[in-house]
Amino acid sequence: MLISALLLLCTAAALLSISAIWLITRDRNEFGDGDAGPISVLKPLCGADDALEANLETFFNQRYPDYELVFGVEKSSDPAVAVARRLISRYPNIHARVVIHGRLGLNPKVANLRGILATGTHDLVVVSDSNIAVSPDYLRQLARRFTTALPGHPEPGLVTNLFAGAGARTLGALLESVHLNGTIAGGVASSEILSGGHAVLVGKSMMFRRTVFERLGGMESLSSVLAEDYVMGRMFKEAGYEVRVCADVVRNITVQTSVKGFISRQLRWSLLRSKIKPLLYPFEVLLNPTAVALFALLAGAHVTVLAWACAITVVRDGLHWWRLRGISGISATLLGVPKDLLMIGIWAAAPFLSTIHWRGHKLRVSAGTRVYAGPAEA
Repeated sequence: MLISALLLLCTAAALLSISAIWLITRDRNEFGDGDAGPISVLKPLCGADDALEANLETFFNQRYPDYELVFGVEKSSDPAVAVARRLISRYPNIHARVVIHGRLGLNPKVANLRGILATGTHDLVVVSDSNIAVSPDYLRQLARRFTTALPGHPEPGLVTNLFAGAGARTLGALLESVHLNGTIAGGVASSEILSGGHAVLVGKSMMFRRTVFERLGGMESLSSVLAEDYVMGRMFKEAGYEVRVCADVVRNITVQTSVKGFISRQLRWSLLRSKIKPLLYPFEVLLNPTAVALFALLAGAHVTVLAWACAITVVRDGLHWWRLRGISGISATLLGVPKDLLMIGIWAAAPFLSTIHWRGHKLRVSAGTRVYAGPAEA
């Protein structure tokens, strides 16, 4: 009976995520005229990520009437500075600048954003990561979603995007793309449908009003937590604002990551989830069809449960991939089952970690993802 319930749960979760992604992405042209007024686009940079110049260039080619780009770095010697300045010279008609600032907090991304948020000219703000590439209508789509309320709902306080892993040239990068397109995108989309207006916020791309955010506590309130996007979403939710998902899909570009790099990133993300929801985290594995199939075999179920796990994983990941980024490269979704085997080990190990290395910083993580400086090196 328990085995049947777990199989049904996994199947229902997969069907929900497939339906949620379809429902969100079908509404691409449904909201407003796509002009919410001038926008400040904040781009925190650190190092020369994969395809950094190509990613940043997509923000210089927006079909939006009034916006500015603000690139933030901690040091003038950062290689990202030269990339940003080269693009600024190439597109003199776009209002853009580089801001070099000191370290303002333990969370590296929040520290960067604190250094540049105050320099933005406009109240409407978009924040996106350096490894994100976008369509020419990215800002228009965000503005449409931000300024149009659903019937019976207030206007959103935050709008985020679904994202598709792309650009992979190594096994580790392929695993990253399959996981982003299958498990992560499905989880974000499902949270939008299930919550009725309080989607899980993933900070790769988000739009909000600076005056509202500062009234709720601002970047300073996030400087000592590592899951700043989750906490930021909670800030808006607790204040009565909705967090919505835009129909436009952004691309998360990962080119050269190794399998070790994939594991390291997923350990960090799993550690964060274990600190955010310590009572729910142990049950997370029950949404992994491969893990449920292995549990069923140990409990004496027929070997056909493995066929079920492979089928539900490939169908889910394949349909997500097709909807988010098209048919190209869809054969990579055959890696879904071995990837989920890795994720079982990552899920088991993450709660026992307390220290992470991120962007050259060593940090200790405690309850609620509060961070402390790592021990001094001998």
